[in-house]
Amino acid sequence: MSDPSEHIVIVGAGAAGLMAARELARAGSKVTILEARQRCGGRIHPLPASQFGYAADGGAEFVHGEAPVTRALLREAGLSLQEMEGEQWRFDGTKLTRERDDPHEAELQAKLADLKDDLTVADFLRRHFAGDNYAPLRHSIERMVEGYDAADPERASTLALRAEWMDGGHAPQARIEGGYGAMIDFLAADCRRQGVTIRLGSVVSAIAEEGGAVIVRCAGGDVHACDRMILTVPLPLLREIALPAGARAKLAAVDDIGFGNVIKILLRFARPWWRERKEDLADMTFLLSDEAIPVWWTRYPDQHPVLTGWFGGPRTAELESLDARALIDAGLGSLAAIFGLPRDHIVRELVASAATNWAHDPFARGAYSWATPRTRAAQAILARGDGLVLFSGEALYRGRDMGTVEAALASGLETADMILRGQ
Repeated sequence: MSDPSEHIVIVGAGAAGLMAARELARAGSKVTILEARQRCGGRIHPLPASQFGYAADGGAEFVHGEAPVTRALLREAGLSLQEMEGEQWRFDGTKLTRERDDPHEAELQAKLADLKDDLTVADFLRRHFAGDNYAPLRHSIERMVEGYDAADPERASTLALRAEWMDGGHAPQARIEGGYGAMIDFLAADCRRQGVTIRLGSVVSAIAEEGGAVIVRCAGGDVHACDRMILTVPLPLLREIALPAGARAKLAAVDDIGFGNVIKILLRFARPWWRERKEDLADMTFLLSDEAIPVWWTRYPDQHPVLTGWFGGPRTAELESLDARALIDAGLGSLAAIFGLPRDHIVRELVASAATNWAHDPFARGAYSWATPRTRAAQAILARGDGLVLFSGEALYRGRDMGTVEAALASGLETADMILRGQ
């Protein structure tokens, strides 16, 4: 067992950091969280209910799959889930149609099931689905990998995605009543009840090991000494912090873990004008297209007149130069094209809007991780419990739901348990 009197510093008050802190504090450890932002949550970013009519999420929004750690925490917090319902639609450039399974779906599933050795998604498609007749399937898979997983098909692991797509359990996608912000509020409050100190606005710049202790230096000049520390920051930020030699030696493994970007746009309207179109869109959830902002979803079965736009993966670099206002304009232009409406008709209905390019966020530099064929080996190196500086977070989760809040919570729990077992 670990020494319960030891002082542990955790960098990052996102889901992983808060979960690890709570577990360690419950066991009697002294825990301090250093958080660069002026809020907890990290890439969970609640937006004001007054702005959108409900507790909207500017970052993570959905609970994916079985998510046992998330669901247990929500039960503990007294928070309920609303399962996703409704129809998925597609705009093909001329018309809106209900999304249908690809005729080659069974063949795809069979090839995935037979796959023994990992290869990238792009190589898998070139090897097994190269013909012109497979073009729609290739396009659909590439857009899924880029949009849903924020990944690059030329680097993404087919075996990891097979586990996600084929073995992901049968729990439907869901949202938290009150948003992910309600879960973070519960976790942060419980951490404080357990004696955890949370210091906001603390940007960690350097970590050193001196005489068997860890010295943490912040950009503002604050210095913290501790016995061990856990780094839960997003992967791109690991290279921006000066680390002791042992921890720095592990950083080469980071290159073998993918990290993707997401642009998210929320538009609140005076009324749900899309439901009044000639197509039967009353129960529409997701809407896919090849427009500049390619994916949209509604709040269905809630009736809030809000559309959320989503653009993920390497192609988000195409909009790198756009600020929030320009991203919102791009979103409105995409909706006008999809629905065949004059742009000013849609603008007249707009009540509130928000947009985030997560690559522009200085404390995220992107959205979430994804697996390459070399990721599992890289995670094993980074997750080792040797040394005084440990790594944790969604990018180190070795289950099938990498890149999710579940992954962050589970990784934080695993790292805390590793310390408490004295490893």
